[in-house]
Amino acid sequence: MTNFTESDERLELRRQVARLAGKFGRDWFAERARAGEKTTELWLEIGRAGYLGINIPEEYGGGGGGIGDIAAVCEELAAQGCPLLMMVVSPAICGTVIARYGTDEQKQRWLPGIADGTSTMAFAITEPDAGTNSHNITTTARRDGDGWLLTGRKVYISGVDEADNVLVVARAEDARTGKLKPCLFVVPTDSAGFEAHAIAMEIVSPEKQFQVFMDDVRLPADALVGDEDGGLVQLFAGLNPERIMAASFATGLGRHALDRATAYAKERTVWKAPIGSHQAIAHPLAQAHIEIELARLVTQKAAALCDAGDDMAAGEAANMAKYAAGEACVHAVDAAVQTHGGNGITQEYGVAGLIVASRTTRIAPVSREMILNYVAMHSLGLPKSY
Repeated sequence: MTNFTESDERLELRRQVARLAGKFGRDWFAERARAGEKTTELWLEIGRAGYLGINIPEEYGGGGGGIGDIAAVCEELAAQGCPLLMMVVSPAICGTVIARYGTDEQKQRWLPGIADGTSTMAFAITEPDAGTNSHNITTTARRDGDGWLLTGRKVYISGVDEADNVLVVARAEDARTGKLKPCLFVVPTDSAGFEAHAIAMEIVSPEKQFQVFMDDVRLPADALVGDEDGGLVQLFAGLNPERIMAASFATGLGRHALDRATAYAKERTVWKAPIGSHQAIAHPLAQAHIEIELARLVTQKAAALCDAGDDMAAGEAANMAKYAAGEACVHAVDAAVQTHGGNGITQEYGVAGLIVASRTTRIAPVSREMILNYVAMHSLGLPKSY
């Protein structure tokens, strides 16, 4: 990134992804979601085009790009009305962690399928009694012969029904200290003792959320990703990309809402001129555009820092990006609904279904309140509040 602009290659990537996603569009996406159907056709086409694994090393079937590239793909999909949450999870979180810390055999086994979309991987960290407090995770892995036994519960785990494997954050006993330490395990979804139950959600999305139950799930030794003593460093390798992707998901969704609202405001005439000529309509849309562009800029900064390997600076920027993008998305969707008036709450005009999705960008994968805690403590040096 130079002079606050993206490279010609990145801009061309955006154009190509937008063109591909535009063949499907919001109406197609919403129809699939409401019918309980999947958007596998779109997912596989993204994979075949090389966009799904663009951040994965070339030797494992990817494009050799960075998190900024996969974030651009995520944003352009959302901007065309096709926000794919598993983009955040499979190539960005799981792909990044495995590419950085997996053995060559693990990379060969899992990364090509993630890159071409034929083998999706979910990610499981959140627990019912822990929420955003990852220190309270109780899912445990204990040694059993040459392998492991995994027991615990997870909640709000995306796309388990579409995934062949789940990258699970668990805790294993440190043989030296006896204390529990975070570790990452790849768990096949067809393992004995692994169960997943869908959670009824209000969001209009083909990607479902699940509660996951693991009862003595037996895993081989090589299910462990990375160094057993790598701890939080390995976990956070996936969390910066997660926040960057979540920000791009949000800005893309906000752009889509804004595009629909401005098109409507240019055409809808009630008095003598289109309603977009009225400041009460125009100003909220202009404000939403400004907020989205500011969020996109800090997201690009976060991606550049992440790709440069500056994890500490990337952590601050990624959290700020996720916060700014969530706020911008909520404001854009709210302005879009209001612009449409009564039409804004119909299915026909396609903006009402974005309301729950936009609120989700404030909540997941980390809430706006926890980001404010992070910035207060790490950026401003204020005392820890929790």
